[in-house]
Amino acid sequence: MKTVINQKQTDTYSIYNGDSCEVLQFLDSESIDFQIFSPPFASLYTYSHSDRDLGNSKTYEEFWNHYKFLIKEQYRILKPGRLVSIHCMNLPTSKQRDGFIGIQDFRGDIIRAYQDAGFVYHSEVCIWKDPVIAMQRTKALGLKHQQIKKDSAMSRQGIPDYLVTMRKKGDNLDPIKHTNENFPCRVWQKYASPVWMDINPSDTLQHRSAREHDDERHICPLQLQVISRAIDLWTNKGNVVLSPFMGIGSEGYVALEKQRKFIGCELKESYYKQAEKNLESVKKKTYELDV
Repeated sequence: MKTVINQKQTDTYSIYNGDSCEVLQFLDSESIDFQIFSPPFASLYTYSHSDRDLGNSKTYEEFWNHYKFLIKEQYRILKPGRLVSIHCMNLPTSKQRDGFIGIQDFRGDIIRAYQDAGFVYHSEVCIWKDPVIAMQRTKALGLKHQQIKKDSAMSRQGIPDYLVTMRKKGDNLDPIKHTNENFPCRVWQKYASPVWMDINPSDTLQHRSAREHDDERHICPLQLQVISRAIDLWTNKGNVVLSPFMGIGSEGYVALEKQRKFIGCELKESYYKQAEKNLESVKKKTYELDV
């Protein structure tokens, strides 16, 4: 794999510092039990200067031309009847970049792209986000209270997160069975809700690992509660979980904590190195608890 700078393989995880579009080509067909990740949100954030970085796409169309190569490989390596969960949000447009202020249907485009590759639209959950915090962070015109007094035709609601889940066609040959003891009805009712109001936006690996200020921070790490619920619901112990956009290792951290195996790819070297530290720390903790 020409673009892989670093890699580490253990009995519980394999991680690669390289382009996931290339790394996934070397994984066996129908070898992955579950995939969960947060992809680059088109060009909303820039993670690196690499031409291979999806976040560096010049246009929205260029982003999708690149991303669709990955989706094809994701379908091939996933076991029949199993799932891919994509953490995403719709994207605010700007007058400077797009010529108008509005919202891009990124969530819908994700669903359609995965359907085009053969996936079935399985489910989704809307994850509530505080519009006040979003306004303070982004200074979005539509969320400002002063805009209501000026002209509310430009006022809008906040933009939530989504966990969109797609399913590969075919029968699942390794049923994921739960008991009333480990998955009581009250828990299922919470997970089955189409809106999750109780996700703590600060419960991320970035906060939990208490990293120093000179460590590079992941721009938008996926909340650990979201990963935990998806892995609990859609995997068995010992299953292989994949993240093609590993970041600092959030999905792998939860997977190992729950005694699953993990494969991750990350293009940015600083994120990869932090992910390696995080995975080693949780692996050590999990094995110490087992002993």
